[in-house]
Amino acid sequence: MNRRRFGIIGLLAATSIALAACSGGTGSTASGGDTSLADVKSKGEIVFATEGTYKPFSFHEGGAGALTGYDVEVAQAVAGKLGVKAVFQETQWDGIFAGLEAKRFDAIANQVTINDERTAKYDFSTPYTISSGVIVVKDSNDSIKSFEDLKGKTTAQSLTSNWYTLATQSGANVQAVEGWAQGVALVQQDRVDAIVNDKLTWLDYNKNTPNSGLKVAATTTDTSKSAITFRKGSTELVASVDTALAELAADGTLTAISEKYFGADVSK
Repeated sequence: MNRRRFGIIGLLAATSIALAACSGGTGSTASGGDTSLADVKSKGEIVFATEGTYKPFSFHEGGAGALTGYDVEVAQAVAGKLGVKAVFQETQWDGIFAGLEAKRFDAIANQVTINDERTAKYDFSTPYTISSGVIVVKDSNDSIKSFEDLKGKTTAQSLTSNWYTLATQSGANVQAVEGWAQGVALVQQDRVDAIVNDKLTWLDYNKNTPNSGLKVAATTTDTSKSAITFRKGSTELVASVDTALAELAADGTLTAISEKYFGADVSK
């Protein structure tokens, strides 16, 4: 899935805010001062980049309705805690980080997973999504209870996914599929033994297809964490977003949003 403190007073504060406004984006001024939070407060809104085509995280209801989704509602709740309006700029994934660096928006709310490469280039909030990998099998399948049990079994995987790597490392024979839906169908038809995928994908599917005849046979111990993403140096804004997320966790808002979309709490 960022900490910033703005503490310049008097004329220096006014000057730095004015310079940031002229530059057209949030972040650090030429003098090194962090204006990220001040900029957001000044314009009364925080602009989030999101795909808008990534259900259930960020999508248009019915294909043409209002923008909604798990990430969208979390971002809106965070903005509310900051006392500003959440504005969304829909952006394709391939250009989302370049847009952040170009100051087209203040942050990204689009299931960005925290990793070492990204942490070196961007600031991250406290994670608001925590997930793991799962093995999904038919309800009647008791032969697979761990990843070790995949040895010699056949799984359905997209060949470009991390789950393909995990399945093959576990000793599975892989049948290539285009995505989750095709893989699930092969499991249900007994054409493969299992599918390895993200727990969030399973929870979304299971919530909307409760009588699928499938179950989770095993879960990875490793987890992935997704967070709101910011430009480097946005310490003030990140700190305020972290405070907002902590309050939303404490008052049950994050749990409620999670259960709405996944039927389970994926925020912790």
